[in-house]
Amino acid sequence: MSNLSNAVKLHVEDSRINAPALVFLHYWGGSSRTWRHVIDALTPDFRTIAVDQRGWGRSDKRLDGYTLTTLADDAQNLMESLDLDPYILVGHSMGGKVAQLLGSRHPAGLAGLVLVAPSPPSPMNVPLVVRQGMVNAYDSRESILATVQHVLAANPLQPGDLETIVQDSLQGAPAAKAAWPLKASQENISEQATMIRVPTLVISGEKDQVDPPAVLQHELITRIAHANMHILPGIGHLSPLEAPGDLAELIRDFAKPLVAATC
Repeated sequence: MSNLSNAVKLHVEDSRINAPALVFLHYWGGSSRTWRHVIDALTPDFRTIAVDQRGWGRSDKRLDGYTLTTLADDAQNLMESLDLDPYILVGHSMGGKVAQLLGSRHPAGLAGLVLVAPSPPSPMNVPLVVRQGMVNAYDSRESILATVQHVLAANPLQPGDLETIVQDSLQGAPAAKAAWPLKASQENISEQATMIRVPTLVISGEKDQVDPPAVLQHELITRIAHANMHILPGIGHLSPLEAPGDLAELIRDFAKPLVAATC
């Protein structure tokens, strides 16, 4: 299905079943397809809604509009249009930072946050020259495979999942590829993160090279009053593909009591 948010058409995968809702936001380079194994493991206990954020997947690919505020506005407009109450927002990496900003607004219906290998609320501590190099990380199959194998994943991925990553990364809008490393990742929402009031689960991979557990402990956990962190042993940054079963189990155990309390 498609949803119009901020005059941008977003592609949305919605199971539309009568069950508590989980909304999924993907990482920089991904799409709604990043979550497919996690979603399969959570069905039919939850209604699952996975979004292609603007510039990625089958959503509109604009020349601008890739700030954290705009991405959070997109997600908030979607939730309001679907009249979700209650729902739990699940964000991975870039999507995790978007989820933090949205959570700080206390939107109606939000019962909890699951932040999976999230980018911290503070600016990403990476030198400019490295971030400039990131702009071209998804330019070719070879550069994408190298990024996955040497940076993003700590374990070999299934061939089908690797191909999905390649295709999603190649199809990203050039403006979206550049906006995250050069601008959005440098936005400081530390003050907003302290305003999050809902229960929050942070899930980190032990071997994550992008947002290591120690960084999340210092930059994120200390700012959210109701946050707890779980570390997945031996897992890298791509836990939705490296350990989807473990991730789904953690999400289920976190979500069930929260949605039950609001019904």
